[in-house]
Amino acid sequence: MKRLLSLASVLVLALAMVVPVMAEGGPRVRAVHASPDAPAVDVWVDGAPAFTNAPFKGVTAYAELAQGMHNFQIVPAGATEPVVIEADLDLQNNTDYTIVALNELASIEPLVLVDNNSLPAAGKAHVRFVHASPDAPAVDIAVTGGPVLFGGVSFKGVGDYLPVDAGTYDLEARIAGTETVALSLPGITLREGTVYTVYAMGFAGGEPALTAVISVDAQMQPTVLPATGDGNVTLLIGLGISLLGLLGLTTGYRKLAPRRIAK
Repeated sequence: MKRLLSLASVLVLALAMVVPVMAEGGPRVRAVHASPDAPAVDVWVDGAPAFTNAPFKGVTAYAELAQGMHNFQIVPAGATEPVVIEADLDLQNNTDYTIVALNELASIEPLVLVDNNSLPAAGKAHVRFVHASPDAPAVDIAVTGGPVLFGGVSFKGVGDYLPVDAGTYDLEARIAGTETVALSLPGITLREGTVYTVYAMGFAGGEPALTAVISVDAQMQPTVLPATGDGNVTLLIGLGISLLGLLGLTTGYRKLAPRRIAK
């Protein structure tokens, strides 16, 4: 029998952006490369490169845009053609978006998600699930031996945000509607005040093998107490450390200046 959910044991933690709350002001957009047989890609916005050299399983940081219509194009990294995905999106203020490039390269398509990066209540984390594996069956994501968190999610399906108690969980992927455990996912830590998205990517019956990619979408900023005499220096050092960690875990992006779209 074909592997139905032979997810790779490695979970890739891609830190998409450390933000305290949902977008305030203009819209923000990020990209996720979930097409298993596609090469690394660049994402162009309104004729300019925004995210560059994003590999399979890559989750970019958010880029800020102006409200209104924007043109998005996805091309092979370092090239301007062929344009494998093109979409015009009407972006709204105070809203975060994720554009997922998914399906096999021959049928690659965008899945546009509206993100809710509002911080969880005290003691809680938020998590959602995105099924981005083109040949995997519908799945249930459940606590090991316990309740189903996301039920019957098929390809291109999204399990909405779920508040859970912060802590470390043993999870399992089950064939939808059954007790058949296809994969055990032990030791998944969901931290207080953090918003996560879990993506199923890859092929259930081929290479690259199906894997789970977890992105940290938003989290509480740590409190930085000013040092005596110069609080600004202490704050800048803390921000610098955070930015170094961010640059090490995400693909490159460019903060976009507002651009007027000709009608």
